[in-house]
Amino acid sequence: MNILDEMKQKIRETLREAVISKGFAKEEEIPEIILETPKDKNHGDYASNVAMQLARVAKRNPREIAEGIVEHFDKEKASVRTLEVAGPGFINVFLDQRFLRQVLPTVLREGAAYGRSNAGEGTSVLVEFVSANPTGALHLGHARGAAVGDSLCNILDMAGYNVGREYYINDAGNQIDKLALSLDIRYLQALGREADMPEDAYQGPDIVGIAEQVVQEHGEALAALPEQERRERFRELGLDYLLEKLKGDLKDFRVSFDTWFSETSLYTAGKVEETLETLRTNGEVYDEDGATWFESTRYGDDKDRVLVKNDGSYTYLLPDIAYHKDKLDRGFDKLVDLFGADHHGYIARMHAAIQALGYPKEKLDFQVGQNVNLVKGGERVKMSKRTGNAVTMRELAEEVGLDATRYFFAMRSVDTHLDFDMDLAVEESNENPVYYVQYAHARVSSLLNQAEEKGVAYDPEAVLDLTLIDSEKAYELLKKIGEFPALVAGAAEQYAQHRIPNYLHDLASVFHSYYNAEKIVDPSAPALTQVRLALAYVTQTVLANGLTLVGVHAPDEM
Repeated sequence: MNILDEMKQKIRETLREAVISKGFAKEEEIPEIILETPKDKNHGDYASNVAMQLARVAKRNPREIAEGIVEHFDKEKASVRTLEVAGPGFINVFLDQRFLRQVLPTVLREGAAYGRSNAGEGTSVLVEFVSANPTGALHLGHARGAAVGDSLCNILDMAGYNVGREYYINDAGNQIDKLALSLDIRYLQALGREADMPEDAYQGPDIVGIAEQVVQEHGEALAALPEQERRERFRELGLDYLLEKLKGDLKDFRVSFDTWFSETSLYTAGKVEETLETLRTNGEVYDEDGATWFESTRYGDDKDRVLVKNDGSYTYLLPDIAYHKDKLDRGFDKLVDLFGADHHGYIARMHAAIQALGYPKEKLDFQVGQNVNLVKGGERVKMSKRTGNAVTMRELAEEVGLDATRYFFAMRSVDTHLDFDMDLAVEESNENPVYYVQYAHARVSSLLNQAEEKGVAYDPEAVLDLTLIDSEKAYELLKKIGEFPALVAGAAEQYAQHRIPNYLHDLASVFHSYYNAEKIVDPSAPALTQVRLALAYVTQTVLANGLTLVGVHAPDEM
């Protein structure tokens, strides 16, 4: 438990003791005591409505109860400076800020591990994200999913969850057949042979490039193969080439996966048929009009879903159910699927499938991303200037920088529409959120260099006199730093990666305010300088830890 959580727990315990001491309620009658942070600092560091919660039990006016609690509250025990009764019976708690001094040695001791906790208690979570068809470049939706998914996995790991990162390769079905056909035709054309390209085939430059590479490596050898065998060969070659490119793009985007799961493997291992048999055994499917239906309405879906068509072919839903069954069979406690904006209708049927397989609905969580619009010069950008096609993930990162791309995607809740301001992303000003945070980190490095030049270099081994911390700005900064571990744990629990950039922006703001208010490097006061440099250093540590979580560099100079 971190320092601020320990403090809040002490306050709750002391409030509870005051309630019992005053005779307002017995231990078992006291509800959970909630402490909220008031928006207005004049209303204290925390506020509790426990007096109003106890009105019925104590059979007294809430304000009278609040006054009695305040009267019997042990302020010294809870490191509280004073309490005030407000309004109909709120208790406003003003802390004795001196307890915040202990945040400093804690962060110095824990360093890069500060913020790590066991909040997840080792719960195993498999996060599936990106999972784009390997038939073209990753676009903006994939970029948002990659940034959010990777950040979420980092946050879950730091909060004590056992995290698996998985990419589902859609390497079965019509789109891969179309890929093989398209490559076959481009290959023949590259050899100078007659071959017509269907309108619905893949027309992109990637396909032409792969075909030319195949000619360089294999010459005319593949042209001699029977068509079916040649198509199967191009199926393999196309997937290999495109997957390697896709993996390279993601690696350059600072995203990695533990598992690349092949859809085809579900068929070769017989898991699709096995899943259908499980559903049939569980009484979850029925046959009608020559097709096999999943009775998903039993679990709240708006209609039953076809699993096997009347021609004997599978719909996409059956292998998807088989894939999720495989995930669960691997023993994960929780599954998280991060999908694009066109997958809303998918949620109800997959929750139904999870339950039909015998698992609680809560095993599976969805994070559905919303659309991304690029904005430049106040206008929407739809096409790449270079290719005339939709802007890709790689092109965006090259245009505005990888740090800005990762940060801008991470700083908004994934379920909200995002207008990505490309002009703002490259602006070197405080208006640019990633620049603002990175500048705070670099500013500390500049301070440390300045101190060394003036003969009062920061000494990490120095014994700090914490009593020298006594300013409101210093306490405000320490309190913000102290919030970080709970912030990470909460972001993990709620799958809310955007809380990290929002926190970092607030921390940077508080630090800039502290920097402007205090003379940090003062050769005439070496002991005070050491304490203030240490406070700047731990701020930098937390900024770096937070930026790492969202895949963004923490620069020493700007």
